[in-house]
Amino acid sequence: MRHIFIKLFPFLIALFIFQSCQSDKQKPDVSDSPVHMKIERFDQEIAQLKPAAILNKNKQWQAEYGLFYTDYMRYMLKVGDPQDSIYLQDILSKVVQKKDFIDLAAAVQKKFPDLKKQEQELTQAFRYIHYYFPDYKIPRLISFFSGFEVQVPLGEDYIGIGLDMFLGQESPFYPALINSIPLYISRRFTPENITPRVVEAVIREELFPEKDADVNTLQQMVYHGKVLYAMDLILDAPDSLKIGYTGKQMEWAQHYQKDVWKWFLDEDLLYNTDYLRTQKYFTEAPFSPELGENNESAPKLGSFIGWQIVRKFMEKHPDLGLKELFEHNNAQELLSDSKFKG
Repeated sequence: MRHIFIKLFPFLIALFIFQSCQSDKQKPDVSDSPVHMKIERFDQEIAQLKPAAILNKNKQWQAEYGLFYTDYMRYMLKVGDPQDSIYLQDILSKVVQKKDFIDLAAAVQKKFPDLKKQEQELTQAFRYIHYYFPDYKIPRLISFFSGFEVQVPLGEDYIGIGLDMFLGQESPFYPALINSIPLYISRRFTPENITPRVVEAVIREELFPEKDADVNTLQQMVYHGKVLYAMDLILDAPDSLKIGYTGKQMEWAQHYQKDVWKWFLDEDLLYNTDYLRTQKYFTEAPFSPELGENNESAPKLGSFIGWQIVRKFMEKHPDLGLKELFEHNNAQELLSDSKFKG
């Protein structure tokens, strides 16, 4: 099982503010697509599990949920291998009777009595994915909770949705997790992030995985820029939600875009391959070190600038498909062709 734990930011500002940053590329009509996404509510099933039913349910769920169920028990809930039913029964019976488990199950059910909105959003998103990548096998979507272990795990034939990682920034659970999950991360665990994070997981892990770690800053910029541009075409969402910015961070990045680009040039960062030196411009953080005053700068500015480079490039090549963009591997050539100047 491949786990992807993608952090996110809340949608704190009206959509129209960010319209100027959206991709202008015309989206295809996918209304006749046969793709229809249904989220299987495993979270509700295990929330109702009684100790006396564990052996029967263990056998039933192995058949019904396949690899997801094995991954869930072994790696997410961490209660053992379903094949060892006696051991699993002993551990799982204790887990499902714990107050923490019962309280979390109740909170998930209260927040998500149904997932109709997310199913509609994901249906539209996967219709676009199917349009651009017709050979991609559409996975099962299965919701669960695991005590804040993982948000969007990808398995061989499924994508999991950890609903306990999307309860909303007002959830009382997250402040208690501050030692392991900083507040600047947990405040982004909102229902609005379910579809963007699932789509981002598919792009990064299935469609366009990053190949080499030993690359320079420009290559990383272009990689992350391509991912975000793909989200432009697949999602109907504000830019802030795609990249994971607050409203203020989005405004900061837009306002200081030229200054940030000049910073990368002046500091000779574009062709730097020192991972420790450059990675802070691509990872989740409350702000970007060295840039801005009073820690007010946006994080992931390498990704943001790469996004703008790819957008400029695609403006000049409107007939280039998304798959062809992914296959364009020369970051320097793409930058030069884009005529991006910050």
